Order: sequence, then structure tokens, then C-alpha cells
Amino acid sequence: MKKITRAAICLVTAMPALSYASGNVTLFGIIDTSIEVSNVGNGTVARMDSGGQLGSRFGLKGTEDIGGGNTVNFMLEQGIGSNDGTAANPTLAFSRQAWVGMAGTWGEFRVGLQNSPVYIYVNGYLDAFTVATIGSAQASFQTLIPRSNNAIFYQTPRIAGLVAQFMIGLRDQTTKPMSGAASYHIGIEYDRGPVSAATGFQRLQNATNSSVLEVFTVGASYAFGPVRLYVGLNNARQSDGSLNKNAYTTSLAWTINPASQLSFGIGHASDRTSADNDGNQIGMMYWYFLSKRDTLYFSAAFLKNMHKATYTMNGATTVGIPVAYAGADARGIQFGIQHRF
Repeated sequence: MKKITRAAICLVTAMPALSYASGNVTLFGIIDTSIEVSNVGNGTVARMDSGGQLGSRFGLKGTEDIGGGNTVNFMLEQGIGSNDGTAANPTLAFSRQAWVGMAGTWGEFRVGLQNSPVYIYVNGYLDAFTVATIGSAQASFQTLIPRSNNAIFYQTPRIAGLVAQFMIGLRDQTTKPMSGAASYHIGIEYDRGPVSAATGFQRLQNATNSSVLEVFTVGASYAFGPVRLYVGLNNARQSDGSLNKNAYTTSLAWTINPASQLSFGIGHASDRTSADNDGNQIGMMYWYFLSKRDTLYFSAAFLKNMHKATYTMNGATTVGIPVAYAGADARGIQFGIQHRF
């Protein structure tokens, strides 16, 4: 009884401190689940997906005001499978992001596991589908490394609609050599009035330093009243010659009313190796916003592979069903619901 009493006293005494410490910490997440019916060359397949429009996740984020207009910030984020409850990567406690940093009028600085500037900041300017659901040709055709371990990140203040991000990913005990930079990421955005544009670059060495992937991405959009037109280009090259590809996309988003939006798009993947394995896709997506936190969506797409191409329809974090054979076409529809908290 004495031990129980002491524990209770300690808990009550600690409650103000716990309340203060957690005052600026937010639990957040996204639950995104969809049902996909598709044909990838061997008959109709139905499956339930997690992360069709945005990757399902949960996490903690926080900020602490340290005075002078400066804050200390952190984020811990884990990807999950909302269709089966599994962790996106069961070997990691936080597979999407785990960083701490500072921000102020001078910009923002972070260290840790982070999203690449090209993945989050640049991608949003390319595509009326936000590079998500099976309707997006960008999601099907682009090559991109979404995040980096051991990353050092800096973002400039936004000036006249212009902002830039720079990130370096360091090597560690899982790579050879174990020191030095493994990746470089740059993103530059412009957003003012009806015009939005962005460009980004990634350079990533593999774990053994035997090959280098370089990715260049650029896109822009312009709003004509309720309609916004997008164009995007993604170029990816592997130094060993295994990859040399351009992905071109054009799409538009029509805001029908505050509760609904319709997106259409086409895309072409151009294989610049001697294999000449190209692909074309046409897609659409309808969004219905039940509230600020809840969205219903419907997507449909037809993807034509040429020669021995094996492209398939991907979601935001959902890998598409592989085509039955090289050169097979893919087609499908997708119904989803998303909740944010």
C-alpha cells in the first residue's frame, strides 16, 4: 500500500509538468483506404489498398517557442496499412519522418529522416491529381526517391512567392563507404496569384557507391477561374545505363463547387534507352469533400504499354499490381475514403 500511495503521489505531482510538456505536441494522422478493380492483362482483380490518394500514417509533431521569433520543432511519423493494420516498415518505429529542427524569420533547419524537397514541395506543382491514385500518369511513370536518412535540410524564407529547399543525406554504417554525402536534393518553388511553378533535382548514390541516380523534375500550373491547368516533366537517369526515361504529363483540375473537384490528365513515358519501352496513360479523378477532414474519391485509368514496357497504375504509396506480361495494358477503377485527424 505504501508503494501504491507513493506512486500515486508521484503521478499527481508530475501531472502539471506532463501537461506543460505536451501542450505543444499534436497527434495527427491520415487513414486512406480504397477498393481497386483492375485488369493488368490476366483478368479482373479486386483488392483493398491503403494509401491510394495519400499515404496512411500517424505521428506526433510539436513546436516550442524559444523567443525572438524562433521555435524548436520536431516530427515523428510512421506509415501504416489501413487495410490490414500493419506498419509500412515493421523494422522501424517511424518509417516516414523522424527529425528535429529550428525555424524563424531566417528560414527553417532540420536534421534526421525527412521527405525530399522534390517529393513534397515540387510534386504538388506538377499534377492535378497531386501525383496520387491510379488516375495520375505522374504516379505511374515518374521515378523519385521520397525521403532520406541522416538528412540535413534548410529552407529559405518565402520572398515574393519564391522559396527554396536544400537537403543532403549522409552515409552511415549501412553503406560503403560509411561517411560522406549519399544524396543531394534541391527544390525551388514560385507561388503567386494564378501562377505556380517548381523545379527540383535529386542525386543519389546507391549503398555500395557503384551507381548514381539523377532525377530532374519541373512543373507549372495556371488558374483560369475554377480551372487550373498543369504541365510536368520528370527525367531520371541511372549512371549504369539501366534507366534513362522522361515522363511528360498534362492535366487539369476543375473546382465544380466548394465540395467537389474533377481532374483529368494524360501522360507519356519515353524510354530513352535502346529498348524503347514507352507508355501512355489517360486518367480521371473525382473528389467529394464531406468536410475539411473527410474526402471521398473515385479514379479511373487506362495505361498502354508499348514494346516490352511494364508500367502499371500506382497510388500515392500503393504499388500497382504488376502487369501479367511485358507489353500488357493496365486499366482500372478505384473508390476511396480518407479521414485526417
